[in-house]
Amino acid sequence: MRYLNKCLVAMVAAMAVTTPVAAQEGGDRAVTLQPYIEVSQIVSAELSPGSETLTFTQLAAGVDTAIQGRNSGASVSVRYERNIGYGDDSVDTDTVSGIARGYLSVIPQSLTLQAGGLASRTRVDGSGAVSPNPLVSDDATSEIYSGYIGPDFRTRAGAFEIAGNARVGYNRFEANDAVFNSAGEQVDIFDDSVTYSGRVAVGTRPDDLLPIGVAVSAGGFQEDLSNLDQRVRDVYVRGDVTVPVSPTLAIVGGVGYEDVEISSRDAVRDADGNPVFGDDGRLITDSASDRLLAFDVDGLLWDVGVLWRPSSRTSLEARVGERYDSTTYYGTFTYVPSSRSSFAVQVYDGVSGFGGVLNNSLAQLSSDFTAQRNPLSGDFGGLVQSEDGVGLINPLGSIRSAAFRGRGVAASYQQRIGRLNAALGIGYDRRTFIAAEGTALAGIDGLRDESYYITGSLSREIGRSGVLAANAYANRFETGGDENGDLTAFGASAAFSRTIASRLSARAAVAVDYFDSEFTDEDFATATALLGLRYDF
Repeated sequence: MRYLNKCLVAMVAAMAVTTPVAAQEGGDRAVTLQPYIEVSQIVSAELSPGSETLTFTQLAAGVDTAIQGRNSGASVSVRYERNIGYGDDSVDTDTVSGIARGYLSVIPQSLTLQAGGLASRTRVDGSGAVSPNPLVSDDATSEIYSGYIGPDFRTRAGAFEIAGNARVGYNRFEANDAVFNSAGEQVDIFDDSVTYSGRVAVGTRPDDLLPIGVAVSAGGFQEDLSNLDQRVRDVYVRGDVTVPVSPTLAIVGGVGYEDVEISSRDAVRDADGNPVFGDDGRLITDSASDRLLAFDVDGLLWDVGVLWRPSSRTSLEARVGERYDSTTYYGTFTYVPSSRSSFAVQVYDGVSGFGGVLNNSLAQLSSDFTAQRNPLSGDFGGLVQSEDGVGLINPLGSIRSAAFRGRGVAASYQQRIGRLNAALGIGYDRRTFIAAEGTALAGIDGLRDESYYITGSLSREIGRSGVLAANAYANRFETGGDENGDLTAFGASAAFSRTIASRLSARAAVAVDYFDSEFTDEDFATATALLGLRYDF
């Protein structure tokens, strides 16, 4: 029962804490601080549809930090980049990108403060399709910002374990231009949102009081979107039981009550009754209009499944049931055969807006990671690597403003063999949008956007002072709202760096990127090369 009991404890805590962080058992505080500056010369040649060649200078400054102590830990990767072009059609951009995740134990083993943040550059196509890997020479880019903070707590009262969390988050998307679909209709894209969530659970393990495990939990989630004053609210209370079948297998099940509401106001209308867009490309909310329900479900929720842990290296939880007034599936599988290898799969289902997906992805990351960046642009493509495995920021997919039900599956794999280090993320994401009748978004109610994606990295140390690294990605976006709105994007890059003096290294990189946009009926392809120097302080 040893492995199963450990897993049951984790399950009770997971009902209340999305990302528990275990403090180190001992040892001194480990701090890695790596500030740097870079200067590079970049040549980018357009292969399709034209043949323009751009040359520009890239200046960058950043810091990669990892802090791991007995009662705190954090990883931060932040970079500022300035591209200076030449000529009338030159590249001239300023970009800040980064990702951070950390925790601080206020009361060791009992109360922990969690926080995370993201700043990322992205490219928006027609119908709101988003790629996290914009062309290095593309001025038409947008910025995504996300962050959250909140406490986790855990304690015991006799045979009962009590755990919970609370957090608040903020998310923003800054677009340079309005977005139009192939029919010439303007698409309302996400602006900003505030999220709130909280959970608490009380439970016992089998044999503490009863031969089965019992837990009671309650929680809620709310996202307030600025677009048409949308509100996503989901509250629930439930009870769960865990019935051991063998030392490594248990049957789990739960039943409870949920109340889910999605509502919004309408847009300001002109004299002809058409919705009005503002200068920022978003619909102008009519704050005097009534709040209209788009989704309203309250009643029974339930699920059943299995919990299997044959060893400390392998864990599976899979459930099927009813939620949101329909069938739901979710679960996780992890396999960690050694400290150098890991594999994980997650199946998910939930309702939120665009910001809720970002906040949840950040909260699931480890606090000790290395961010994988494009070696030419410095962009963060959503992949991080840590001893806990590969972390993925949920694929951006669609930037539409409406709330949605998101379902999908994500898998990750990492392997270290000597000096070789590899990481891979792959998955599928489907968003079914929900909008109220009589509002400006009513036309996309029930519309489905789907994303398929794969991203990976490979690096190897060469000798004592060289590093060879490669990155690749492929994304496929399909929308039911525009027959010409699909997008395919893929690319690959390779970089080599070598120390030439104390703290000074030379860098060389090449990349090819390709976008097949049915919206423009044109293919965009570029080849880019970089030569530069980096100084690590």
